[in-house]
Amino acid sequence: MNGAAHIPVLLDEVLQALNVGPESVVVDATYGRGGHAEAIVNRLGESGRLLALDRDPEAVADARRRLGADPRVAIEHGSFSQLQKRCDRHGITGRVTGLLFDLGVSSPQLEAAARGFSFRHEGPLDMRMDPSAGISAAEWVNGAEEDEIARVLREYGEERFARRIARAIVRARATQPIETTRALAEIVADAVPTRERGQDPATRTFQAIRILINRELEELDAALPQAVRVLAPGGRLAVISFHSLEDRRVKHFLRGEARAPELPPGIPVAPAFHPRFRLLGRPLRPSADEMRRNPRSRSALLRVAERTEAPYV
Repeated sequence: MNGAAHIPVLLDEVLQALNVGPESVVVDATYGRGGHAEAIVNRLGESGRLLALDRDPEAVADARRRLGADPRVAIEHGSFSQLQKRCDRHGITGRVTGLLFDLGVSSPQLEAAARGFSFRHEGPLDMRMDPSAGISAAEWVNGAEEDEIARVLREYGEERFARRIARAIVRARATQPIETTRALAEIVADAVPTRERGQDPATRTFQAIRILINRELEELDAALPQAVRVLAPGGRLAVISFHSLEDRRVKHFLRGEARAPELPPGIPVAPAFHPRFRLLGRPLRPSADEMRRNPRSRSALLRVAERTEAPYV
């Protein structure tokens, strides 16, 4: 899939949420294939700036081809868990007016069989967003203990047949290593006694392993507090999540930054609370029209918050 075929999710809503104008300083912390980034650049004036980050070398190469010649754009290869470090490098920490996290796997990653993200395409069982770092999914699947596999599928995939699938994986790899996406998908399909309507039986297993391999939840937990430090007062944070594990973390973080904690009864004087974020509206979902045009958007959820003037301590 090329950049032209990629459809950015909730594009109009993101542009409005980030309030992008001619002088904006925006960080797209998950460039993907640049749908959001390109639209942001089109709204910037001569003094505006965009910093685009991505941990996937193919995404970074795409960004350099499409936007690398624009003097308003800086491009970095790295995870959003390195957000403040990258902003420091470009002198924009505390000056960012808009920050976007578009979480999860991108359409080009899913469609590229060689990346091993999708059970729909035969390919090596890899799943790394940065193929130069960490272990592949195949290495983990063929080396993890049964209990560990079951735990990961249950916690990261919310898979109710986690134990059955883990047992089937261990049994299958004793005969032959599991090295391809189809091989794993077939093992899962044979192990699952019932199917969810409209969903491949391997969906939750592939999600769980991908989240583990890329440390997606740990990366998110590390990145969100850095948003407090890099955003200017009045700067906007927009986060698009695609499943409950991500959204739950985003929701709890933003609520914790926007609302005073509930205290146990009997405390005579509550300590002063200075919210560092203000929640903007209710979470947004794609319109019915967008979901028809782009079925992969159907599970997207956008949360938006605005940085207050409260200092980061």
